[in-house]
Amino acid sequence: MSPKLPVNNAQTITEFLNLHKAQTSEEESIDSYKFAFDDEAFLSRRETIGIRFELELLKPEILLKEHGIEHTITVFGSTRFVSRESAEALVREAKTPAEKAEAEIALIHSQYYESAREFGSLVASYNKTQKEDANKLHICTGGGPGIMEAANRGAFECGDQTIGFNISLPREQYPNPYISPGLSFRFHYFALRKMHFMLRARAIVAYPGGFGSFDELFEVLTLIQTKKVVGIPVILVGKSFWHEMVNFKEMVRFGVIDEDDMHIIHFVETAQEAWKLIQDWYQLA
Repeated sequence: MSPKLPVNNAQTITEFLNLHKAQTSEEESIDSYKFAFDDEAFLSRRETIGIRFELELLKPEILLKEHGIEHTITVFGSTRFVSRESAEALVREAKTPAEKAEAEIALIHSQYYESAREFGSLVASYNKTQKEDANKLHICTGGGPGIMEAANRGAFECGDQTIGFNISLPREQYPNPYISPGLSFRFHYFALRKMHFMLRARAIVAYPGGFGSFDELFEVLTLIQTKKVVGIPVILVGKSFWHEMVNFKEMVRFGVIDEDDMHIIHFVETAQEAWKLIQDWYQLA
């Protein structure tokens, strides 16, 4: 039996755009004569992946600079949490035992949504006291629902600029409505999106979440541990969740991280605690 090793283990951009080989072969002059920068089929070829990387790095960089965005606070967390208002509506409308149980869980988890919303508001309120862009910190999220929506919403409701770095997914994730005009971006490559999460980040605030939140969190911790980036506060909101999901102390005891590595992480319960930690770190007024 012949081995069935994949040629490529990534979803290519041609697959994502559903382009067929006939569309990328450019055998007709009408196709080959196009400007390279105006030729979607050519830009979607495997050979141009480096150009696409560069474009995904460059586009947000230029636009954020034009909007005066120099510093951000990146907020991670579950896409599945809803506001207290929405959770209470679910409780009222639940009919079956399964629906009632699901609604009660949503109501419990809504505390994290409201906390992230409050955190966004605290950051935005600070920005109102600052005249210089160089002194402002802007909420930056993955642009989707749940905790991302909540943090964007808190800042948006205070009239502040707020940023969303969305990602193309098999089940498409649409930008939440609380991202400022001109500051909603869409990425195909997780690597470039995560790079932008970090480039201007002056703090990371992580709420309870799933695989995506853990992926982003541990990448940040690794970058700081290996001194690839300057140390910034990494704040985990919800002590019981984080202590139960990740036994950091056991990692130290087992010898896979050092005791000093624990100084990277700060555990808090509330939005106010998270913001106070950032204020103290940077000596903000």
